[in-house]
Amino acid sequence: MPAPLRALRALLPGRLGRKAPVVPVVRLSGAIGAVSPLRQGLSLGQCAPALERAFAMPGAVAVALVINSPGGSAAQSHLIHRRIRALAAETALPVLAFVEDVAASGGYMIACAADEIVCDPASLVGSIGVVSSGFGFQELIARLGIERRVHTTGPSKAMLDPFRPEDPADIARLKGIQAEIQALFSGLVRSRRPGLKGDDSELFSGAVWTGQQGVALGLVDALGDLRGVVRGRFGETVEIRVVEQVRGGLLARLLRRKEPGAVGVAAMHGVLAAVEERAAWARYGL
Repeated sequence: MPAPLRALRALLPGRLGRKAPVVPVVRLSGAIGAVSPLRQGLSLGQCAPALERAFAMPGAVAVALVINSPGGSAAQSHLIHRRIRALAAETALPVLAFVEDVAASGGYMIACAADEIVCDPASLVGSIGVVSSGFGFQELIARLGIERRVHTTGPSKAMLDPFRPEDPADIARLKGIQAEIQALFSGLVRSRRPGLKGDDSELFSGAVWTGQQGVALGLVDALGDLRGVVRGRFGETVEIRVVEQVRGGLLARLLRRKEPGAVGVAAMHGVLAAVEERAAWARYGL
């Protein structure tokens, strides 16, 4: 820079004389996927606009992700991970992930999209595994005298029907699907976290660890918080800008429309979805 311009900048107030570095922050919170038709969880469609704005923000020196998720849909977790990596490659911006309460299962998959993962000592991380759960009601409907009638064009079309006894062939097929997704998940973690310590049987057992344990296992890079790390990395003048997201699915639209009965139906479904999401958090004692 020419000397006259340097002298002029020195006379200007701090904000006018030089541009402070900017770190956009995107919060990725909640269960991943469609929690219910009326209560949408964290998905690529929901968070992509905020991610695009963050990586395109003028003056950005890095992008920070604040993650607080118990997991959920494997596909949505992977899609969000891939979008973050694609944007990072396009902009050459480093990505920092900050874990709050938990980054488990799909939440940890998203965290692995960052170049560095930072968490609190009491955060919970990991749960690198695949789970499928449901209920069996066949004995209940038999006691009630209800007959289940299912007609399909293929023997596997009604796989794992909760109103019929489990079929060993269905379980074997499900195990095969889970094994394929687990291989993708563990391979992704291995590629993104080259400093992992421990056996695969331990790391990929589905267990969850505290932040302190996560550092020892190489699942996490360091302990800390967003403000402290960002200011230490980029200086005290760094601007931390939260990129707001617009959330709300069919439930919110029904409440806004105020049609007769819509509020009551939406509220009922919202309560059921909240119970389901709460169960996901409860798996980690939260």
